[in-house]
Amino acid sequence: MTKKDLQLAYALAIVCFVVGIISYAAFPAKTPDTPLRLMFHSSAGKIWFDHDTHADQAGYGISCEDCHHYTDPYKCGECHALESDDESVPKRSDAFHKQCIDCHKEGGAGPVECSACHVM
Repeated sequence: MTKKDLQLAYALAIVCFVVGIISYAAFPAKTPDTPLRLMFHSSAGKIWFDHDTHADQAGYGISCEDCHHYTDPYKCGECHALESDDESVPKRSDAFHKQCIDCHKEGGAGPVECSACHVM
């Protein structure tokens, strides 16, 4: 490769980089109204939850209220702490386990073994 070819390659790389930055800034991605996928972190491994698959539009007949106590945009951790001494409100991991595993068992679909969800 000659010096002139190398300069041309660098120039094209810089132009592509600048066009990419400008495009990213000028046309930002729209955030969806509902999350598509969520990543939960736990000591047993990360859980990759595909919200879009579970949502009503997937055809499972699951409404927002079937999983969420409140339809307002609350975060689970606001009430269900990671660690809690208050036994009247389950820890977040216990609430998720009960919610998810019970639903999977009742519906006869979805994983119920630890390693099927705690994959990462």
